[in-house]
Amino acid sequence: MPFNNFNFKGSRALVRVDFNVPLNEKFEITDDTRMRAALPTIQKILKDGGSVILMSHLGRPKDGPTDKYSLRHLVPHLQSLLGDTKVHFADDCIGEAAVELANGLKPGEVLLLENLRFYKQEEKGDKEFAAKLAKLGDIWVNDAFGTAHRAHASTAVIAEYFSPDKRTFGLLMEGEVSSAEKVLHESEKPFVAIIGGAKVSDKILIIENLLERATDIIIGGGMAYTFMKAEGGVIGNSLCEEERLDTAKELLKKAKAKGVCLHLPSDSVIADRFAADADVSTAPSNHIPNGWMGLDIGPMAIDQFCNIISQSKTILWNGPMGVFEMDKFQSGTKAIATAVAEATQNGAFSLVGGGDSVAAVNQFGFAEKVSYVSTGGGAMLEYFEGKELPGIAAVKQN
Repeated sequence: MPFNNFNFKGSRALVRVDFNVPLNEKFEITDDTRMRAALPTIQKILKDGGSVILMSHLGRPKDGPTDKYSLRHLVPHLQSLLGDTKVHFADDCIGEAAVELANGLKPGEVLLLENLRFYKQEEKGDKEFAAKLAKLGDIWVNDAFGTAHRAHASTAVIAEYFSPDKRTFGLLMEGEVSSAEKVLHESEKPFVAIIGGAKVSDKILIIENLLERATDIIIGGGMAYTFMKAEGGVIGNSLCEEERLDTAKELLKKAKAKGVCLHLPSDSVIADRFAADADVSTAPSNHIPNGWMGLDIGPMAIDQFCNIISQSKTILWNGPMGVFEMDKFQSGTKAIATAVAEATQNGAFSLVGGGDSVAAVNQFGFAEKVSYVSTGGGAMLEYFEGKELPGIAAVKQN
């Protein structure tokens, strides 16, 4: 049942959120995107007259409870995001104290549970642990797309303890799933996929799956040079996965056989070393001199890629075009972000996902100018590889 069809009046909603946010050494949140993304779901439940029990993990605690990974550090900021709403904190996610606080919640109040991963049972998908969590709420809401690819106790196994009419996606998860479905299964042609990043090995499955759907695939970032070398190009000291040259050849062959245009950057911005103050030049991507490395796509590649994007009706962007964190090598990624935003204004549907491309659209101020920015890096990648995600399947199963 769609989230907005639920009436949470008088119910305790047990909501799996992704509050795995970065903290500095003073335990201050340096990027609260994931917390803000969960607000519409929380606010709808409270507005209905329900109460909210939030569960999440934070970091990768190895040895049980550690203050560094305690969710109590998030309480003041959560309180400020929710305004007048009373936020309680349980210093455990199961056990008597958690049960007591959950049972005592009044409509319109929020309870944040302690880090789920303080228990090894969470990542092991332990049924007993899932059952203890399930006791805390009447309805289970999965709003954590960032962990949807994990078959953990709180993201998948817990579904067994709620009947189909007592479990649902939250608004964030609904948005993620419908945007991904729109690109994968309802894409208007031309459909361009822009795939960047360092390694071919990270993107093999996503490229293979997109060969069945996209009209054009643009390859940028460090991984482009493995393709260049596979085609017989000279790439200097550019990044190259030698053990993936045959894979790259195979993907080029498959694309040709399926009539998909796989575009590599015709030229590159090259540097004499990997540094912000390196000497910089441009060169054809398949003729990079020895001692030099490609760190961004060049001006001809920018024109070529932007032209393809401008004619597209559906756009998927996963991965930057170069080392955009350094000023000298951000032109390519910035130009792609601009082109995607302009195509969106002209009626294309655009989905940006994967940590670095999300960071790029945020950095360049285009987050509001694309159709959808995904919050789940690994989850989105696996979704586009064609895998069934446990966190999605668990909500849908009867």
